[in-house]
Order: sequence, then C-alpha cells, then structure tokens
Amino acid sequence: MDYAVRIATLDDIDAIVRLNELCYPDPAESDAVWNRRHVESHLRAFGEGQFVAVLDGEVVGSATSLVVSMGRDPHRDHTWVGITDDGMLYNHDPFGDTLYGVDINVHPDHRRRGVATRLYDARKDLCRRLNLRRMAVGGRLAGYRDQASEMTPEEYARKVAAGELTDPVLGLQLANGFVFRKILHNYIRDPMSQDNAAFMEWLNPAYRSRVRRQRSIRVSCVQYRMRKIQDFDGFARQVRYFVDVAAGYGADFVIFPELLTAQLMSFLDVKTPQEAIQRLTTYTEEVDVLFKGLAKHFQLGVINGTHPTRVGDQIHNIASLYLPDGAVHRQPKLHITPNEKRWWGIDGGSSLQVFETPKARVGILVCYDIEFPEAARYLADQGADVIFNPFCTDDRQGYLRVRYCAQARAVENQIYVASAGTVGNLPDTENMDIQYAQSAVFSPSDFAFARDGILVEASPNTETVITTDLDFDALQEAINSGSVRPRADRRPDLFTYTCHIKTPS
Repeated sequence: MDYAVRIATLDDIDAIVRLNELCYPDPAESDAVWNRRHVESHLRAFGEGQFVAVLDGEVVGSATSLVVSMGRDPHRDHTWVGITDDGMLYNHDPFGDTLYGVDINVHPDHRRRGVATRLYDARKDLCRRLNLRRMAVGGRLAGYRDQASEMTPEEYARKVAAGELTDPVLGLQLANGFVFRKILHNYIRDPMSQDNAAFMEWLNPAYRSRVRRQRSIRVSCVQYRMRKIQDFDGFARQVRYFVDVAAGYGADFVIFPELLTAQLMSFLDVKTPQEAIQRLTTYTEEVDVLFKGLAKHFQLGVINGTHPTRVGDQIHNIASLYLPDGAVHRQPKLHITPNEKRWWGIDGGSSLQVFETPKARVGILVCYDIEFPEAARYLADQGADVIFNPFCTDDRQGYLRVRYCAQARAVENQIYVASAGTVGNLPDTENMDIQYAQSAVFSPSDFAFARDGILVEASPNTETVITTDLDFDALQEAINSGSVRPRADRRPDLFTYTCHIKTPS
C-alpha cells in the first residue's frame, strides 16, 4: 500500500487524537494519552518533529518527538513525564543534540505493513537535516508482563536483542538500527512493561561535530529615580539616556520599572488621583512613539515598565515590549492591588502569553503578578526563558514581598527573573510619594549559577543600571539534569491547575 509520511498540520489534530485513543483505549493504563491541547502544544513547540502517515487521505499513523540536550550523560535515568514535560513538549530545546521519540501510534488495521518503519525513517531524515547526534526512545516492553515472574526487565531486553525472545516493539526498534542501552525503571505507566522501558539509541552516521554556540542574552535593569519634571520632553530625555547606557553595555533587553510614566503626573495640573490617571492615559501614543524609536535606534528590546492605558471603558496597567523591528507586544497587569483600585480605578487584564523574540522567549509579570505562583508556572510551561518583572513599591515591606516571590518563582520554575523598580519621590503626586527598590536578576539555585541565586543586584534606593548575562544553556542543563528538577518532578497525579487565560488574537 502507498503510505505517505508528512509533517502534521493543525488540520490533523482531531485525527491524531482519535488514533491515539484507538491505540490507548484505557487512559488509566498510560501517560501517553493525547487530547487536543496536547497536540496543539506539540505543533507549536516543534512542528517539524510531528509526523503523520496517511493512506488515501486518512491518518493511520503518527509520531511525536522533540529535541532535548542529553549532553555528556546521554544514558542518564529519566521518566517519560520528565523528558516530555508531562507530554506537552514545553521543554523542547532547539539547540539540543538529541531527537527524542515520544511515541509512535499505528492504526491496528495497518500494523505490520511498514508504517512504523516509515515514521522512523522520517525521524532519521530529520536527525540528519538538523545534524543531531542521536535519536533516543524509551521503548515499551510489550511482552514483559508475561515474563516478569521469571526474569528482570534487563534480562528480557537482552534476550530480545539476542534473538532468544520476540517483542513487537523492541524488535521493531532493533530492526530499525536502534541499540539497547539500559532499562529505565518507573519510566511510564504501562502494565504491559510493568512501568519499565528500554532506552534505545540510534546514532546519526552523518553527524558532523559542531562548535557549541553559547545561547545567552544580556539584560539591563534600570533602577529609575522618580523626580519632578516639567514636560514630556524631560521624561523622554531621561528614558533615552538609560536606553543609551544599556546599549553601550551591549544589552539585548533593557527593563524599566512599573508605572514609569507616572512621572508625567508631576507636571499635570489635576486635583484628584482619578483625574491624574485619566490624563495619563492620553499620553499613550506619545509613549509608544518614544519607545518604538528608542528600540529601533539602539537596536535592542525595551520594556517600558508599564503605562496606564485605556481599554474600552477600563484602564489597564500595561507593560509593552518594543523590538528593534518595530514589533510591539503588550502584557497587562493581571492582579491589581487595593491601592491601585482605590486611588486610580485600575482594572486587571485577562491575557498572559510568552512573546517569541529573535533573542529569547519572554514573559512579563508586572509587580504584584509575581506573587501568584500559577502565573509564573503558566509562562514557564509555555516555554519562557526569562520573566521580566517591572515593579513599583513604596516601602521595604512591599519591595520584599516582590523580591522574595521573584526569587521563589526562579527556583520553582527553573527560570530567570529580572526585576526593575523605582526609587525616589514624586512630591505632590498622590499615591506616588515615596519609592523603595533594590533591582535584581534571579536564577535557579544550582551549581551552574551564582551561589546565592542572584546574578546581579543594585544598591538599595539608588538610581543606577545593572547588567548581566543570562545563560540559557546552563538553564536547560539545570532543567534536564540539575541537582533537583522541580519541573520534571511535579506530581500531576496529586496537583494540577486549571487555566482560563485569554490569548489575544
């Protein structure tokens, strides 16, 4: 039969889910059960690694894969949930060295007709094209349950490899050039394999040794002093100065603090905080023009802290990320403090997303948002490399709430968090009288990072700029094989969260 293998598309999602349900009719017996959300995530994370086998327009086979970095210990122990980020592939590493086969499904009516071999061939071609060192899979021991009382899984796999026993899955992988390396215990829920898997490896014969390119970015955080100004031009001069400084230090991104544009209130002739915030929203276009121009002129990403912006009949506190190519990404503050509601009538937004930029995958959590673990976890699960955290706090207690939570989010999610805050005073501007900050960039706590999990921090309450490099290779190594692996070791059988995020169209 003329089976064709191609890259999966969004139009194939329903067919892939149906095929998976057919291959795993009892969800309680396997972790590798897909729903639409899973397959959408696969295509978004690594579209070119998802294949389908088609006959007469019908999807009869599918193969899921991602790229991971196995580094110097490619045969280390791992679990299916850990290596696939609970089946979502959020941990796909485009700079990795190994194509990892997550699963292969073949319709029961089309088995033993070469469909799986064609899917493996497509993966091998992808390995060659991406110049990956190997393909690895955790193979089911389909016949082990019947032999478990007589031998260990290691003995079973060796007997299959020696031709003394037959196994439909292990035998297929051996026939396709894979080599048995070891048994992975407690790898996946699978009664047939007694929760074991055979770690199988195919080495790419066309692999060319490559010089490892360090993947990193440089980030500057502006600890900005609020002071009275006379007009918008005075504000623009100060902002331009700090972007110039960051560019001079080779920064890829510069982060300003939350409510940066509140400084404009210092020259507004208004009588109430409500009137002040309403007037501040009228500067949205001028703020956009300023920051777009700075990002383009200095060729770096600029996060403008936040600017109160009118959205329909509400006012949202919105952070904007301006890129050198003219693109602008918006992230509203989600959680609004009692003061913001009482003094200014600000409302919370409802969208949260990771922004794909040429340098990094970026998430933004504004001030109070960092105090909610589920928000940072969502961004990490969506593949963010770094969370930018502009903040504005009036006293040390408020600052420490933000700081402690920012550092906790970095450890929990094995991610970088860069925080930038305001200092100084705005006389005669209600709810902005005093500021307290000690801006910092936090990392996970492991051997690859600074000993205290702080890459850099400013002196408290002093206007300055701090700059540091974020090493994403070190981050990926910590995620895959750190001293502890909080992302891989979650217990979704005990704890899950439900997300109602609205993604802007």
